[in-house]
Amino acid sequence: MSTELSRSLGLVRACAMVVGIIIGASIFVQPSVVTRHVHSVAAAYAAWAGAGALTLFGALVCAELASAFPRSGGVYVFLTEAYSPALGFLWGWAMLWSMHSGIVAAIAVVLGRYVGYFVPLGDAATRGVAVAAILALSAVNYRGVKHGSAVQTTLTVAKVAAVVAIVAVGFALGARAGHAPPALAAAAAAPAVAAPVRGFALALGAGLFAFGGWHMVTYTAGETVAPDRTIPRALVIGTLAVTACYIALNAAYFHVLPLATVRSSTRVAADAADAVLGRGGGEVMAGVVVLSTLGALNGVILTGPRVYHSMARDGLLFRWLGDVHPAFRTPHHAIALQAVWASALVATGSYESLFSQVVYTEWVFFALMALGLFLLRRRPGYAPRFTVWGFPVAPALFILASLAVAANQVASASAASLPGLLLVLLGLPVYYARSAHVHH
Repeated sequence: MSTELSRSLGLVRACAMVVGIIIGASIFVQPSVVTRHVHSVAAAYAAWAGAGALTLFGALVCAELASAFPRSGGVYVFLTEAYSPALGFLWGWAMLWSMHSGIVAAIAVVLGRYVGYFVPLGDAATRGVAVAAILALSAVNYRGVKHGSAVQTTLTVAKVAAVVAIVAVGFALGARAGHAPPALAAAAAAPAVAAPVRGFALALGAGLFAFGGWHMVTYTAGETVAPDRTIPRALVIGTLAVTACYIALNAAYFHVLPLATVRSSTRVAADAADAVLGRGGGEVMAGVVVLSTLGALNGVILTGPRVYHSMARDGLLFRWLGDVHPAFRTPHHAIALQAVWASALVATGSYESLFSQVVYTEWVFFALMALGLFLLRRRPGYAPRFTVWGFPVAPALFILASLAVAANQVASASAASLPGLLLVLLGLPVYYARSAHVHH
């Protein structure tokens, strides 16, 4: 029996992973947050296009690094190669205990809440649905990357079809939406408050939030066919496809609802659906969000364990996390650990504070990853098959944007940001203890 992972992901499935992970629940609420910071519809479109462009710049950086180092682990591998195994370890450490497991937990809880749209659920039952979803999708991915990626592709095709349908119905029947729901109309009087430049920067940051997860396809390089070619293509195609979907969805929202209503809504997609379809439109949209969150959850569950598996193979985590299932050819112990820990975060409700404290550090790591590209290009033997378009401007803009997002998140939650940084830095003594053990 082979102890290696199975190479079975082609371009279509890799693209489905990029699109399916990025498009979760946030595009169905986040447009209101973006629009609140700007003074016009044109500025809102510009913010979404800008967020898409910055995400593309980050994806291009990842694409070049993935073509140079086409093995499982993604950002962990890139930081290790550009700087040191210690920095790569800190990324994986933060992923396992908070960043990635926290995302799994958060998406699962959103899924549970939207299921509650159809079946009234209390808090405990919502968490139960979330844990059940984590365990079920982890079981699918445990059985093989082919199964997990087939589910991913099916759900991605379904959700993109749903987005296209929302846009088509919005434009076809939008004329019926003459009025905002009364409660919204009353709340819609507040104008955007931020000054134009600062407001646009805040809108850009809010837009970037909806593009989260674009880098995760790089974690699966060890199971991708010709990863040095397939992953760069998937990153570019996937990011452009998501940007097109997001701009089209916003166009549908603005076609159906006035700017002030979009700005004040707490569930803009459901309000747009109610306006077009009458009462019950929100239920249709809740169904779309359930489908969308399922796809994002499956993709996040699929990708993360590949990082822990790579770290274990490098001697930086427990050796058993590097094991490959003899029949299914998956990192089965890493998948099981992620499922148990993410479920514990859901059950205890601790994922929200944990994730919000640590999320800004992800952007610091992204800035370091892009800076690492500049360092690697000066190093002999560095030979990527794909190179970033627009170097050095595109990666430099991505570095600035990443640092700005991190700074903004720290500024808005200054007291909560220090424990998050300490949690990440706690990985350093663990790393040095682990590497000392390996060398003995």
